[in-house]
Amino acid sequence: MTLLLWLGVFVIIAGGAYLLVLQQRGTLPGSKPKKELPSLKRNIFNLQIGDIVQYMGIDWVVEGKLTYKDGEYSWLEYMLQDNNDIRWLSVDEDDTVEVALLEATNQLDISETPPPKKLTFGDENYKCVDSGVASMSREGTVQRRTASRCQYFDYEGSADKVLSIEVWDGETEVTVGNRINPRSLTILPGDGNRVYGL
Repeated sequence: MTLLLWLGVFVIIAGGAYLLVLQQRGTLPGSKPKKELPSLKRNIFNLQIGDIVQYMGIDWVVEGKLTYKDGEYSWLEYMLQDNNDIRWLSVDEDDTVEVALLEATNQLDISETPPPKKLTFGDENYKCVDSGVASMSREGTVQRRTASRCQYFDYEGSADKVLSIEVWDGETEVTVGNRINPRSLTILPGDGNRVYGL
């Protein structure tokens, strides 16, 4: 009698464990498949929509991502948003990893095509260090950057200052900012959803 009792307890425990495994796999009859969560291993090269990038006490939400390609060379730009403030986080890996935080400005009038090799913005002198034509793929919100290709002109100033000019279907966009140390960024994985809507 005791043997039958122990055998019954064993069958109940084994059956419960089996059902639990089926439920976790999403294969239990009547259960919904388990939704795959985004990877939690984030770095500046694999940020996803909805992730948080903390920098200088501000929590920036990744609202969009552009991947640029010029031949074999590629780089990333993430559109970051904090309420109404928007910045672009540029991530470039050539010989070294270069990260810059840029803000769009309409204070520099560029009427020449191509833009000059040297220019002045604010009190800073900039020199063009790279240019070309890139194609891109996009995710999420990228504002007016919706053409399939753009001309780009990258400038450097002193003390890690950078300026970028991009021409999209005849429309010129200027962004200006600074190179930053990627270690100064704290990345918190999000849920894959945009925060600021349109």
